[in-house]
Amino acid sequence: MATDLTSLLEGGVILPSFEATSRKQAIHALAEALAGATGLSARQIEDAVMERERLGSTGVGEGVAIPHARVEGIDKPVGGYMRLNQGVDFEAIDERPCDLVFMLLAPKASGADHLRALAQVSRVFRQSAIRDALRDARSEDAVRAIVCKEQVEPTAS
Repeated sequence: MATDLTSLLEGGVILPSFEATSRKQAIHALAEALAGATGLSARQIEDAVMERERLGSTGVGEGVAIPHARVEGIDKPVGGYMRLNQGVDFEAIDERPCDLVFMLLAPKASGADHLRALAQVSRVFRQSAIRDALRDARSEDAVRAIVCKEQVEPTAS
């Protein structure tokens, strides 16, 4: 399903409103939050993501950044979402500041799984209606309702 990030956010985090003044500060905050959720060290996450950032911008345009890395110590891809109150410079291809940030971590040995998860995140954030809704979402539940379809579909009893 193109608009479903349920599996990536299952063991991840959602920060619906955050104040950061730089890309490094945003990445640090998401690394800290994901460390708590995954049991990895914040330093390990931040170092891996910043190493990937040095290879090229993860600002994909339209105010969206998808910083990502492969790390030891997890067995499936996991994500962290953050909406920044003010966009920061992720050196995006359209030169716009990024206010919607989705950090993706994948197992060190994952090749295709990492790429599939990255493509899944990209498909979701490519949709302007989803970006607009996320910019208006003020709670974790509101964010989940937008990007985690399994969370909002009624269950059969």
